[in-house]
Amino acid sequence: MIRVAIVDDQALFRGGIRMLLESQVDMQVVAEAGDGREAVAVVREAQPDVVLMDVRMPVLDGIAATQAIVSERPATKVIVLTTFDLDEAAARAIRAGASGFVLKEAEPEFVLASIRTVVNGNQVLAASATRALFEHFGKRAHQAVPDAFDTLTDREREIFMHASKGHSNTEIATAEFVSEATVKTHISRILTKLGLRDRVQLVVYAYEHGLA
Repeated sequence: MIRVAIVDDQALFRGGIRMLLESQVDMQVVAEAGDGREAVAVVREAQPDVVLMDVRMPVLDGIAATQAIVSERPATKVIVLTTFDLDEAAARAIRAGASGFVLKEAEPEFVLASIRTVVNGNQVLAASATRALFEHFGKRAHQAVPDAFDTLTDREREIFMHASKGHSNTEIATAEFVSEATVKTHISRILTKLGLRDRVQLVVYAYEHGLA
């Protein structure tokens, strides 16, 4: 059962999402909040697997709330809700630790698939949209590549480059002629060596250091 918290300042929107999620046999809504500060508190108490987080809210916005939640509870994944795809606030929220973003006008099936995707962790949520987001807002001076990147083996660098493009484990395994289990092991080692939270943070890392 996937435990979900819904954070949005519009009660009607929260109610609609709740109805959608509770129609699924593998999902349970365990908390709701109307602003970022309340979100941090309810996540601390309910300990959801996934938080659907509106990026613009009163009291504390979704960016600051995301940063607080992932710092306090790394196991919880945050999906940012936004009204348009090239949203700088969504990019900032991902940099703060969110695992991806979803448009508020997205089809219900996509919202459900997005939740399952971040829980599964084998691919980047909406990979092409995420790449477009950082191509649009990532045009700034690249940071120096950290020394930790030099600790990656040649194979791990190959896997890193695939993952930085948002490729799934299946796609990487096919391209590199290895098993999906091997890819998963390599990805885990890469994230550990680079100190990254998840695959979307790997994408951010690649763009910020000019590796993408």
